[in-house]
Amino acid sequence: MSLPLHYFTTAPLECLNRVLEHTPHDRTFTLMPRGCRDALCRVMPGVSADLEIDDAESRKDFGTLQQILSAMLDKGLTRKSLVICIGGGVTTDIGGLAAALYMRGVRYINIPTTLLAMVDASSGGKTAIDFGGVKNCVGAFHQPLTTIISPCFLESLPAAQILSGWAEILKHGVLQADTQLFNTDPLQLSSDEWLPLIRESVNFKQSVVDRDPQELGLRRILNLGHTAGHAFEMLALKRGADVTHGQAVAQGLATALILSVMKTDYPSMQMQSVAAAIKNTFPPIPFDCKDYPQLLSLMHRDKKNQGDGLISFTLLDAEGNPAPGTPVSDTEATEALDITRDLLSL
Repeated sequence: MSLPLHYFTTAPLECLNRVLEHTPHDRTFTLMPRGCRDALCRVMPGVSADLEIDDAESRKDFGTLQQILSAMLDKGLTRKSLVICIGGGVTTDIGGLAAALYMRGVRYINIPTTLLAMVDASSGGKTAIDFGGVKNCVGAFHQPLTTIISPCFLESLPAAQILSGWAEILKHGVLQADTQLFNTDPLQLSSDEWLPLIRESVNFKQSVVDRDPQELGLRRILNLGHTAGHAFEMLALKRGADVTHGQAVAQGLATALILSVMKTDYPSMQMQSVAAAIKNTFPPIPFDCKDYPQLLSLMHRDKKNQGDGLISFTLLDAEGNPAPGTPVSDTEATEALDITRDLLSL
């Protein structure tokens, strides 16, 4: 039986059972975040974990990866086994990487439980851990067997996590020139309203991934907002700040659109409209001019750079078309950081 890449459902447990019934396997291994069992069982009664891990970004490292691989080995997983990753982006990222590495690759199923994981981390086959202070520095492309997406998990999700995923949906909206999302309050949406929004966002990302699964060209458009966003995120995490990935991407999106105005003639009014929506929706990640050297250093370590001494950004041109791989100098990036602080009142 050929499985779809994604299931969009309000009954995730029943969906998982159908997938397992029609997928030959000798045993399963279920990975979950620590401390989330009760919340997950409300949506998927009776589900249990073979291993629970800390799902903080600070624990997306070799130590946790080794813990997962050891547990997989102890359970006797073979190449015929199935790994089931239930949780947020950290769980699907590191669980997918463990599946990619174990016996040179075993199949895995993602069941994302946060909005960010639903529309970003759990789809597209990117798996990774952080290393050397660089986000997602060590990883592999390993496509999940399928991904089961259910808005039921959002009912118990904190507002900060809803907003984190909303940033990725907005990014997809900007890439499709869909401005009506900026007039939507994500904290007021019902499950029935979430499902079509999630489906549209996931399908857009998948349409890009299908044409460039290894991120050799077109897929780089999905990095819009991420070059500066990852730098904001890693700077905040080093300071021990409570910051979400989507919060950082939203702020990075503002910086990318400022650079788009500066370098590729993206309309200034459109940029200001997006920046205003970001300012009104997302908590800021404060920084000042003393942080510029560290932010620039983090951007220079981004894995998308070409080794020419410049920073590679995904920008948008005058018509709103993506311009991935646009080189940006330190002087230009510094100017964009200045304007980011002004527009977002940081």
